[in-house]
Amino acid sequence: MKDLKSECRLAVVQARPVMFDKAECLRKALRLIDECAANGAELIVFPELFIPGYPYGMTFGFTVGSRKEAGRKDWKVYYDNSILADGDEMHAIIDSAVKNGVYVSIGYSERDGLSGTLYNSNMMISPEGQALNHRKLKPTGSERVVWGDADRDFFPVMDTPWGPMGNLICWESYMPLARVALYEKGISLYISPNTNDNPEWQDTIRHIAIEGHCYFINCDMFFERSDYPATESAAAEIAALPDIVCRGGSCVIDPFGHLVSDTVWDKEGVIYADLDMQKVPASRMEHDACGHYSRPDVLSLSLLRFK
Repeated sequence: MKDLKSECRLAVVQARPVMFDKAECLRKALRLIDECAANGAELIVFPELFIPGYPYGMTFGFTVGSRKEAGRKDWKVYYDNSILADGDEMHAIIDSAVKNGVYVSIGYSERDGLSGTLYNSNMMISPEGQALNHRKLKPTGSERVVWGDADRDFFPVMDTPWGPMGNLICWESYMPLARVALYEKGISLYISPNTNDNPEWQDTIRHIAIEGHCYFINCDMFFERSDYPATESAAAEIAALPDIVCRGGSCVIDPFGHLVSDTVWDKEGVIYADLDMQKVPASRMEHDACGHYSRPDVLSLSLLRFK
């Protein structure tokens, strides 16, 4: 392992998106990047699908074997407010990272520049303007009617002063071999942009931090039923949701599985945490998942498709 910068000033942004409005989501993201940087953050992390929001509870008119026209109209609104990986909105975020001299990780609904497919994606951006895109390998459950399976951009890892940094989106972290793909690249910062506010998730994130002996950055979303826009098809679906649709639960876990921040529930907020990066190599004394505590002669991971 290369020498690591001893401390990372992290900002975990638990913020509500401006649902289905890419322009307002972008405006909010840029404001928050400026705010976090002004407070000394060196790495700023946003939730899953911050642009243009997570359409929790909506079916878009899909039932087995049929679609409804009103649902198709709602999907088109969501499509129109999804953004290109190399489009104007993402370039504005990259420019903000460069201007502020910070690393940024942001979740967004990616509109493919060639096909009509959407992807649940996350972009990691360096202060020099490098941008590494990750598409969610397997959308979870009914997410599959909105976003496609990743067809490229598998397991990117960004070199940082604090060691390699990677991300898995929400339930990708329940895919053991996906985690191993990151561990094999030596990550010290494991970013998890997600919309997962169930209590079991809080146990999962501690397990992964210990398993990978890395910092687990749990960035969840907060939003309420009142944040939804008017829709063609989903008025009854939205009305049936609780007042708080996603409670959040963002926090930071150290390589020993201990909380190093408060856990934020039921509100927007920015978590600032100063990470002692020397804990990463120290924690691997007795367990290094892809180093001395491995048996590559017995167990190995082969990535079948990389491009």
